[in-house]
Amino acid sequence: MDLVLTLIAAPERADLDDSTVSAARAALRDLGAEVGRPDWLAAGIACDLPFGGLAIDQALAAADTALPGRHCDLVVQPLADRRKRLLVADMESTIIHQEMLDELAEMVGIRDKVAAITWRAMNGEIDFKDALRERVALLAGLPVSALEESYGRVTLMPGARELVATMRANGARCVLVSGGFKFFTARIRERLGFDADQANDLEIDEGRLTGRPVEPILDKDAKLAALIRIAGEQRIPMRETMSVGDGANDLPMLLAAGLGVAYHAKPAVASEARSRIDHADLTALLYAQGYRDSDIRS
Repeated sequence: MDLVLTLIAAPERADLDDSTVSAARAALRDLGAEVGRPDWLAAGIACDLPFGGLAIDQALAAADTALPGRHCDLVVQPLADRRKRLLVADMESTIIHQEMLDELAEMVGIRDKVAAITWRAMNGEIDFKDALRERVALLAGLPVSALEESYGRVTLMPGARELVATMRANGARCVLVSGGFKFFTARIRERLGFDADQANDLEIDEGRLTGRPVEPILDKDAKLAALIRIAGEQRIPMRETMSVGDGANDLPMLLAAGLGVAYHAKPAVASEARSRIDHADLTALLYAQGYRDSDIRS
């Protein structure tokens, strides 16, 4: 058996049960797959079903159909090289809850206007670079102190600490690559222990934002290039890389990585990504790699 289906529930629900796993197992068998015994990675949260003789897309579709109204996520992938040596992660709405330009916009009373542009850009409806320039222009004149104030609003996504700590403890390199801004990624890098971060910069003059980002802007192509470059520098095959993100500017790197995960993603992204997490938190990325609850560090 060369493939594995991992069923993952939200930790706060912990409601994954034997009947759900059995239904998924039966669905694979009905299509002629050879299916191994369930291997529980975390009671009520995550379970592996090794299998063979069925294509990944077929297995995912069969399990999905067999579990209507489910509250668990499904990840199907090869067993070989399942544990990844490189994580490249988006930051906003992925590692943290917030979109920082939206937070800054609230300070000048235009949050709804900026958030609407953010949503359209992240759903791939408008060009990311143009959207970034438009939003930053609306913040012209904002004092630099607003950056620190908005950072005080940051809340980490559940499982973010565990994801980085566990992967690094097992020798993986973890890098933040964000279409947001270095002011914030540098702080999150230090806070969570990422190895490095890459992001855009805001132009500042006499202690205030000029309303212009520093060019060139890091966009979807730059994110993909970063994944490929970092993997090359570390001599890590692409099949041993993982990427995670929620927006349209993440999609190229999600499709290129050995395991690319759309995390609570925008509709246009979730529909195209090969793997998606809609219910669980970021520890799902550890269970997808075969880590057990006893392996997870915080």
